[in-house]
Parts: sequence; C-alpha cells; structure tokens
Amino acid sequence: MLIEKILNNNVVITKDRYGNEIIIMGRGLAYCKKIGQKIEKDKIDKVYRLSSDELSQKFQELLLELPIEYLAIVDQIIDYSKEILEVELNDSIYISLTDHVFTSMERKKNGLQVRNALLWDIKRFYPKEFKIGMKMIEKIKEHYDIDLPEDEAGFIALHLVNAQTGNSEMNNMYDLTKIIQDIMNIITYYFKITIDEDSVYFYRFTTHLRFFISRMQSNKPYKNETDEDLLEIVRKKYWNAYQCVDKIAEFLAVNYHYETSTDERLYLTIHIARIVEKNG
Repeated sequence: MLIEKILNNNVVITKDRYGNEIIIMGRGLAYCKKIGQKIEKDKIDKVYRLSSDELSQKFQELLLELPIEYLAIVDQIIDYSKEILEVELNDSIYISLTDHVFTSMERKKNGLQVRNALLWDIKRFYPKEFKIGMKMIEKIKEHYDIDLPEDEAGFIALHLVNAQTGNSEMNNMYDLTKIIQDIMNIITYYFKITIDEDSVYFYRFTTHLRFFISRMQSNKPYKNETDEDLLEIVRKKYWNAYQCVDKIAEFLAVNYHYETSTDERLYLTIHIARIVEKNG
C-alpha cells in the first residue's frame, strides 16, 4: 500500500485494491515519509474502513484535532462493546464516541459539567450500554487521572444505542428514551403493576422497543405480513395485552402521527404478555 495523504506522523490515508479509501494508524507510521512511499506493515496498529466517504472525511478531520491516545482508548471500548452487546455498530461510532470523549475530558479540565437529565432512564433501559460507559470512565481515570461523572457514562451509552439503531442525531435518542418511558407508563397504568426491571423479559422488551421506535422515527415500519389467523390467535390468547397495545398505538398515532402496523402490534402484544405474566 502507498501513502495517498499524510494527516500527521501517526495517521495516513491510502486505498485498498478496490480503490476504496482507508485510514491507517500507527505510532511514527508517517515519520520522515512522503506521499507515494510504501507503508511499513510492521508499524500498522489499526486500519479503519469506514462505510462512506462522508464518514471517512469527518473522521480524518477529527484525527487532526486530538491525540492518538484518545482514539486508542475508544478503540478498546468499541471492541469491548461489540463483544458485550453482540451486535454490529455503525461506523459513525468512531466519530461520535471519540469526539464526545475528547469534549467531555476538555470540559472536566475547565471545571465544567453537563448534567444528564436522562441518566436514571438510561440506567434502566440500556444497562449493558451504561456498564460499558462506566468502563470507559474507568479507563479515562486510569490513563489520564480524570474523574468523569456518571452523567458521561450515560451519554456514552446513548452513543452506543445510536450506533446500534442507525440514528444519526443524538436528539433522536432523547426522543427514543422518552417514548420508551411513555410506553412503560401506559403498561404499568393499564395493568396496575410495578414491572420487574431486573428481569430478562424487561431487557428483551426494551431492546425490542428501541428498534421499534427507531423504525418509527425513520418512518420504516414493519410491513403487514402477519397471517390474520395468527393475529387472531394471539389476540384471543393475550386479550389484555392486545388491548394495552391498542392504547400504545393510539398514543403513538395522536402524539407522533404514526400508524402501528399489524406485525408490530403482534410483537408488542407477545412481549407485554410475557412481562405481565412473569411479573405476576
């Protein structure tokens, strides 16, 4: 591989055999090097193949502003996240999470702190992501002796949720979390119960909700492919849960102008029925 562009001593741009731009990182990788020279493979620490030219350009701009050590920590956390969450993460996470970590550390150095109004809900609805956020805070403390608050772990969790659902704006995540809370309120009010938030059924349901609401925000609902006979069986078997889903669908129609599809009603009914059953 040949150097196409040098960002700094540690980062260069090249292209793969298909002509796609890739970002290569390694300490001293470009020291005393010029465009057109070969990249020494033994100095390569990390290769980034981002999914679009736009993401690649944004990432390059970010790399010009921060120390390579910051990205190394983020890399570790992203790899850890993929292992814990067992999902693919959108390439945008390299940009959003690195930028957030850099910004939060600079705020702390300047004595500024941003409160996370959704912290309690984030802990409830995204426990795995919040755990990863706390892991990130521990690493920052270990490497830089900077104590970031739990609020930042919550923000990191939202970035990870963002990267799973494909949303590009953090505002969508605030809306997503609020809608989940509204739906949980409808369920608890309808059934007059306190939901066990430590149960696996609660975790599965909130996971389903985040993707359901993400589709809603993107206006990409499931198509109505459910067999009517199957829907009728579910409706009869879980009558109360289905009536609760009607309330949820009405709420979403009135407040978000979203028509819940038959398929989505089916899945919501089954999830709610399980939560109520295991909560009894």
